[in-house]
Amino acid sequence: MNTVKTRCLIIGSGPAGFTAAIYTSRANLQPILFEGMQPGGQLTITTEIENFPGYPEGVTGTEMMDQLKAQAVRFGADVRPDTITSIDLSARPFIAMTDQDTRVEADTVIIATGASAKYLGLPDEEKYRGMGVSACATCDGFFYRKHPVAVVGGGDTACEEALYLSTLAKEVYLIVRKDHLRASKVMQRRVLDTANIKVLFNTNTLGLFGEDGVEGAHLVRHKGTDKEELFDIAIDGFFLAIGHHPNTALFEPAITLDHMGYIKTAPDSTATNIPGVFAAGDVADPKYRQAITAAGMGCKAAIDVERFLLEQE
Repeated sequence: MNTVKTRCLIIGSGPAGFTAAIYTSRANLQPILFEGMQPGGQLTITTEIENFPGYPEGVTGTEMMDQLKAQAVRFGADVRPDTITSIDLSARPFIAMTDQDTRVEADTVIIATGASAKYLGLPDEEKYRGMGVSACATCDGFFYRKHPVAVVGGGDTACEEALYLSTLAKEVYLIVRKDHLRASKVMQRRVLDTANIKVLFNTNTLGLFGEDGVEGAHLVRHKGTDKEELFDIAIDGFFLAIGHHPNTALFEPAITLDHMGYIKTAPDSTATNIPGVFAAGDVADPKYRQAITAAGMGCKAAIDVERFLLEQE
């Protein structure tokens, strides 16, 4: 068994993880970052990114994450492709194990494992991912200006996504499987009062179709009843807004989570309930979930780690 020691273990390789690696490297903490099962995080399944500062012409998610990685490596971060499979947070140094049977002893840990969007489970979602299917209207809505799109969901997030897209898209279909919206009354009123949003109640998605990308969706209204009705809608974008799964299973039950499963951090800090363990990015952010906010949290976590170690010394 190979054993490595580090002053800072970073778990996750999205904007939060790599930004934390840049800052901790520059602080001479010699961090080790494990990329995990999805190197680069959620951005690697996004096509073009146009809202991250510093890229006036836009950049692909994969390209941007490659650049963040290169920057972290330039300053001395030890970036490894392995996945952390277990971690003992009961005492410092914290002990983690990888899928390559490497034992990691860490004085501090930054959790930056992100969150995974919930999907309907349709084969077409994977088929058209990056070709019309998205789980982030703020990220990708700009590409559908003056085009018809659909949003799946009936909660506050879905209504927010539909309202945002209504300012860009020609028409927005809000596909709701129930006969009502679960969103707050204010959000419901805004959606129902927006002229180019059409709410399809009691409706489920059966599949998507299109040649070189999404061109439409197969839907069913009143599924499984005597009023069942099959119909299609013409759309160019299909947005999922049915929630996210924060990737926290590895850290339960040691790390305190909120009622939605996101890591709870101390006020004005990235510190978790365990001294020396910090969280950054979407794994601790149910509200914003943007690359730029994740990067900012990665910076904060790195600074928190540096200050924690100084206090210990």
